[in-house]
Amino acid sequence: MRILHLTAASTFCMLALLCVAWELWLAPLRPGGSWLALKVLPLLWIAPGILRGKLYTFRASTMLILIYFAEGAVRAYSDTGFSSTLALIEVVLTTVYFVSAIAYVRACRAVRSAADATPA
Repeated sequence: MRILHLTAASTFCMLALLCVAWELWLAPLRPGGSWLALKVLPLLWIAPGILRGKLYTFRASTMLILIYFAEGAVRAYSDTGFSSTLALIEVVLTTVYFVSAIAYVRACRAVRSAADATPA
């Protein structure tokens, strides 16, 4: 369960860093940076819950992360050059996060139900 949490939290942090770096330095839409870097704000808002391993935050984040997956898929198809590569990295990070977050929630629920079933 710890490995699932670490995998989810690390890919979540890498995604947030990618979003900022992509729009400000690596391949911004406009020279000098883009306001699209603000797309990281929803990630920063839920980051404390993800880092602490809060189940409710993990459940909610699996819905939020789909927006970033969709953006990565669209930009991987429509952008060219390095921006397309960054979009593919975003798709991979969101997929790894989604799978590990779902697995973490299921593992926590299994542990909780096993603890509830144990006679006192």
